[in-house]
Amino acid sequence: AVALLVLAAVAAVVGLAVTLGLPPRTPVNRFCVASNNQTGFLCDDRVTCVPASQVCNRIRNCRNGEDEQEKLCDDLPSSLPGYLVFRCSNPTYWIYADQRCNGMNDCGDCSDEMESLAACPPCGSEWWSCTPVLYEYCTCIPKRLCRDNIQHCASWSDEYIC
Repeated sequence: AVALLVLAAVAAVVGLAVTLGLPPRTPVNRFCVASNNQTGFLCDDRVTCVPASQVCNRIRNCRNGEDEQEKLCDDLPSSLPGYLVFRCSNPTYWIYADQRCNGMNDCGDCSDEMESLAACPPCGSEWWSCTPVLYEYCTCIPKRLCRDNIQHCASWSDEYIC
């Protein structure tokens, strides 16, 4: 009888929470995969996945604003969960995890595109692999830059072979 009473009390509390529309319990793990197949932050609704680089950007992407909470954003990057952060080779620099392997030199030393820590796949079909001259790229350039009469690769392969 006591067990039934406790079970009834728990059911009543859950029913009351649902009826009053109280926010769901915060999930322990907020890791998710965003629409661009990159690391993201799971909102309280357990459906919305905010790309890592949109967390703590002063724009509320989650309905309840949990992606901008002070405890999450007050001491970047230390206050962020580790899965949202990529540490560059230079320990004073960091980027959001979804900026790793995006073709751009976000760390400034290409460690987010080339180093073993980044573990990036080879250039995709829309990219040309070479040794670029422009600092914003590391090992691949977008194919749209091929044959544009501007040298992007040290070997000039973007103008003659690509």
